[in-house]
Amino acid sequence: MTLTQTPPAVPVDVPPRGPRGSARAAGLAGAAALLLVIALLSLAIGAKPLSLGEAWNGLTDPASDAYPVVHEMRLPRTLLGLLAGTALGLAGAVMQALTRNPLADPGILGINAGAAALVVSAISFLGITSFTGFVWFAFAGAGIVAVLLYAVGGGRGATPARLALAGSALNAALFSYVNAVQLLDTESLDRMRFWTVGSLAAAQDYTVVRVAPFVAVGLVMALLLARPLNALAMGEDAARALGAQPARARGAAIVTVTLLCGAATAACGPIVFVGLMVPHFVRALTGPDLRWLLPYCAVLSPALMLGADVLGRLVVRPSELQVGVVMAVVGGPVFLYFVRRPRAGRSRKAVTS
Repeated sequence: MTLTQTPPAVPVDVPPRGPRGSARAAGLAGAAALLLVIALLSLAIGAKPLSLGEAWNGLTDPASDAYPVVHEMRLPRTLLGLLAGTALGLAGAVMQALTRNPLADPGILGINAGAAALVVSAISFLGITSFTGFVWFAFAGAGIVAVLLYAVGGGRGATPARLALAGSALNAALFSYVNAVQLLDTESLDRMRFWTVGSLAAAQDYTVVRVAPFVAVGLVMALLLARPLNALAMGEDAARALGAQPARARGAAIVTVTLLCGAATAACGPIVFVGLMVPHFVRALTGPDLRWLLPYCAVLSPALMLGADVLGRLVVRPSELQVGVVMAVVGGPVFLYFVRRPRAGRSRKAVTS
């Protein structure tokens, strides 16, 4: 039984031009407009609702009554959602391309869990509570699990099924450890409980400023990996013939995923399914070419993250659900759909043949 299918190879030496390239560019512009609208909704919706006009005035006019609400509470939260969503979406797309596993996701394969495990250890055993203090633990945890996953999954001979099984086992073990630490250290439980479910509610200006450089570097690295990973999709021999260096590309991809997942997890906790759902959706629009898939993911992933955060503020008003809870509720059925879809396609083919 296989749960996944390898994406088809894509050309790497021909630039994306012509009518289809124009349509993709127009679609990317539309996605950016959608992201802008959702960001404005994120500024407007909360315990004190604002109209879009009031939210805009609160963003741009220091004399506006909404200025303190927007700048002190909602703008940092929105910016953090933009950064974390971009990081997780790109990390998922890079992981899917690297492992040739369309079910790869930083949350499902244990990358976020590795970051969470070391951050929770730093909070509980070392008393570290600031982003500056535990971001390096998040990077270390994400990197260790990324390398371990690749090694346990079989390295160069890894199959999608083996990677999915290895990631699921690591994810379960690490989150069991996180839960055990929380139960044993009641004093740290309150500090950890909102962080471990994934939340944007505690965003501050300094968090955004400190996480932005890591996400920016990860974004640039991911975009630069588009051509080498496209080449790897055609096989190692073809990749070498096209001038790519498979070992270097894999190493750079692991560093990129570590950087993106570590920054996002340190800032707002382990949030799952963003890196799974968005690349799947985008691939249906653009095909497997990472030169288009990655920019689309960089725009639509934060739109999904902020949309889930806005939904969490609406469904239980005047209280709110954390974005990690909303993503888990929405992403679970979507994940099951992706798992079952290849089987359904094979079943229909078997019936018609």
